[in-house]
Amino acid sequence: MTDHTETTAAPETDAAPQQEAPAAKDAVATLEAEVASLKDQLLRSIAEAENTRRRAQKEREDTAKYAVSGFAKELLAVADNLRRAIEAVPADVRTGNDQVNNLLTGVEATERQLIAAFDRAGIVKLDPLNQPFDPNFHQVVAEVDASGKPAGTVVTILQPGYTIQGRLLREAMVCVAKAGTNAGKVDTSA
Repeated sequence: MTDHTETTAAPETDAAPQQEAPAAKDAVATLEAEVASLKDQLLRSIAEAENTRRRAQKEREDTAKYAVSGFAKELLAVADNLRRAIEAVPADVRTGNDQVNNLLTGVEATERQLIAAFDRAGIVKLDPLNQPFDPNFHQVVAEVDASGKPAGTVVTILQPGYTIQGRLLREAMVCVAKAGTNAGKVDTSA
C-alpha cells in the first residue's frame, strides 16, 4: 500500500504546481505591469523636473537681460533732453561764444557717456528714417506730403525708438509719407 499511496501522492503534487503556475504567472504579470507603471511615472517626473529647471533658467536669463528696462525707459527721456539741448543752440551762437561752446561740449560728452552706457546694457537706438513703416517698432504721429517717397516711408523722426536686447523698449514716433499721385503704393502684405 505504500506504493499505492506514493503513486497517488505524486499526482497530487504534480497538480499543485500546475495550479500554482497560473497564479504565479498572474502575480509576475501584475508585478511587471506595476514596475512598468512606476518606471513611466519616474521618467515623467524626471522630464517634468528637467522642464522646470529649463524654465527657471530661461526666466533667470530674461530677468538678467531685461531687469533694467524700467530704469532704461526713464533714462531715455534724459537722452532725448540732452539731444534737444544740443540741437537748440544754433551753430553761429556756438562758434561766437566760448562759454556756450564749452557748455555744449560738456553736454555732448555727457550724451556720449550715456549712449556708451546704453550700449553696454544692450540698448540700441532705432533709426527708421527713409525706411518703410513697421508697426512693431514705429508709431505714426502724422502723414505728410513727401514727393518722391513711397507711401508709408518714414520721413521724419519726432522721437527715436529703442530696443533692449532685441526687445522693443520704446517705439519711434514718426511721420510717414502720405499716399499721393506721385507716391508709390504701400505694401500691406506681411
